[in-house]
Amino acid sequence: MSAPRHTTAALAEGTPVLDLHVAAEVLTGAAAKAGAAIMAHYGATDEIEYKDDQSPVTQADRDSNEILETALRELAPNIPIVSEESTTDRKASLGQTFFLVDPLDGTKEFIKERTDFTVNVGLIDDGFPCFGLVYAPARNLLAVTIADGVAIETSMAPSKDGADLNALSHKRLHARAAHPEAITALVSLSHLDRKTEEFLEGYSVTERTAAGSSIKFLEIARGNADLYPRLGPTMEWDTAAGQAVLEAAGGHVVNTRGARFRYGKTDSALKNANFVAWGRSILTPR
Repeated sequence: MSAPRHTTAALAEGTPVLDLHVAAEVLTGAAAKAGAAIMAHYGATDEIEYKDDQSPVTQADRDSNEILETALRELAPNIPIVSEESTTDRKASLGQTFFLVDPLDGTKEFIKERTDFTVNVGLIDDGFPCFGLVYAPARNLLAVTIADGVAIETSMAPSKDGADLNALSHKRLHARAAHPEAITALVSLSHLDRKTEEFLEGYSVTERTAAGSSIKFLEIARGNADLYPRLGPTMEWDTAAGQAVLEAAGGHVVNTRGARFRYGKTDSALKNANFVAWGRSILTPR
């Protein structure tokens, strides 16, 4: 493999935003390593612990987090990192630009030895995601933004040696326009509730699939689905990377008032309110 063109992204004076292609190169390598660390623990149910909120955490979460945070500090030492597995004060000011990391999104699915769990890295600038990487190591599926408004997908196996994005064949992601009378919807595998059912009743949903983690954002970005409502609690690191990829593919993530979904909500300790992810079409209820 050829070496990446850069190892560190320089920040322009007064403009703390990364070169997105450089970020994609560096973090693709880190994601391959994080994926290998995660898969090394696949099926190891004796490692499960539970946090204060009773959500599960495993050694795979921690190993992936260490790899990703190390790469991010080398890539952009001046940009704060907020990870699900870090001890960062979630009510402290983060500034305009910061990373959001979920080193293993879909831990419940990982524990059940399903394949819909992901590595998520998002970059927020001025309230919105401007870069995103979502990697599903059990599916060898990587999606990443490489430029403003451009997201790609590629097949990448987990590797403790990393990977070279420039050596991988890829294709550009394009969300599709929904047909109002034939909508394909995605719902959370572990968090489907009556509010979501009632929301979906307002649309002509002809196909529905349940999935875990940020896979739902990717399926819309890949043009395989149209709608994903989440009318329950999530955290900002759960959604930032997926939103960045989906928006770069031409899709939308909006709140219940139809406004673009924002980040940096330190007043709520980075908890998300309800949102809806769409492909190219934002439809109104019938």
